[in-house]
Amino acid sequence: MDNIKQLNQLGLFDAKVPRYTSYPTAPQFTTGIQAKEFEAWLRAVTPGSAISLYLHIPFCRRLCWFCACRTQGVSKDAPVLSYLKTLKDELAMVAAALPKDVTLSRLHWGGGTPTILSAEAIISLATAVRAVLPFAPAAEFSVEIDPSEVDDARLDAFAGAGMNRASIGIQDFDPKIQAAIGREQSYELTSDVADKLRARGIHSLNTDILYGLPFQDAGSIADTTRKLLSLNPDRVALYGYAHVPWMARRQTMIPEDKLPTAMERLVLANTARDLFLAAGYRAIGIDHFAKVGDGLDVAARSGKLRRNFQGYTDDTCDTLIGLGASAISKLPQGYVQNASATASYVAQIRDDKFASARGHASTDDDKLRARVIEEIMCTFQVSLSKVEAELDVIPVDLRAEFARVQQKFAHYANFDGDRLSLTSKAQLLARMVAREFDVYAMNEQGHSLAI
Repeated sequence: MDNIKQLNQLGLFDAKVPRYTSYPTAPQFTTGIQAKEFEAWLRAVTPGSAISLYLHIPFCRRLCWFCACRTQGVSKDAPVLSYLKTLKDELAMVAAALPKDVTLSRLHWGGGTPTILSAEAIISLATAVRAVLPFAPAAEFSVEIDPSEVDDARLDAFAGAGMNRASIGIQDFDPKIQAAIGREQSYELTSDVADKLRARGIHSLNTDILYGLPFQDAGSIADTTRKLLSLNPDRVALYGYAHVPWMARRQTMIPEDKLPTAMERLVLANTARDLFLAAGYRAIGIDHFAKVGDGLDVAARSGKLRRNFQGYTDDTCDTLIGLGASAISKLPQGYVQNASATASYVAQIRDDKFASARGHASTDDDKLRARVIEEIMCTFQVSLSKVEAELDVIPVDLRAEFARVQQKFAHYANFDGDRLSLTSKAQLLARMVAREFDVYAMNEQGHSLAI
């Protein structure tokens, strides 16, 4: 109880802070970074290096009310096929700017609903990627799978195209909660798709669920977690639902008076967490879990865990290129985001121009703080000497800031002059601690609760 009082005094149950999947965060991007900068950064990619590629498919047959992603509903295939042609054109433009001997270490298709593509379209797009960016040894090809929008032909197509990791969004298995968030997806259907994936040799399975949804209580999330564990996933993401109806209008469909309080959200998160740990999963960062021996577990144990727009990852590539409307690229020089509106994105690519609309050129100070924040989010500790050794330029000495943070979070943080570390009870505060090193102004309305 004393711990809860202290966390409350520090503002955990009221704070709204970024998830820090990048630094600076996307709201700080400006229109000062456009196609010219993006092309120059692509041409500067190290010859012979391996990169990561993200393909954004923004279409859905149904628009789930809880979702705040950039998506649009479609009932016919024509808009999807037209977009697919544009995506291939953008891929060709990117490939033309990259050194010829670059290979692909990671390929991820997200959305939206990538499984909205027909089997023929899946094969066509995968072939287009492989034609210009051959896979590096041990490359990983992952796809977000909607069990209600996939069939045997599409699963065969993905398997034939080389997909070796699947990610299934679940949210919650309780029918009442599913109805309240506009996402009906039975356990039986989800289990069937998981079995079909494994039957096709796709044995690496990611799943994700949400806490903080309407009508959730400790009993319901425990039931969902046990059902999820029966699917035997390799990785699980336990995300806190971000209720931001002023940003995602579809969330106005969700009954706000049925949402759990911040204190109740903590109970929900801990209930699921305890079940994952009891089942033998290793906690990864603030909200992921992995089987012992999984890539995330290995990365966490070896100090190579990273954080990007998909959450925690064992991907250590310096370059991540995002294709499609609203997709974000991360390169050593900074970030670039494509036009968010599909129509604007399509118009620019068809005009033979990169669709870059905004971004950020990282300063030396950004790079230093980005690594400090990433270490806090990944390992709950950070050694200044270690981070400084990674950088060519050390723009500022952060030791005074480390000492200030230790004083602010006195019961939960230790600082020995080089290493700032959070106690095990302080890991809930990681996003708040990370915020202490963020020098950019922040509008709280654009971010989710810290718990």
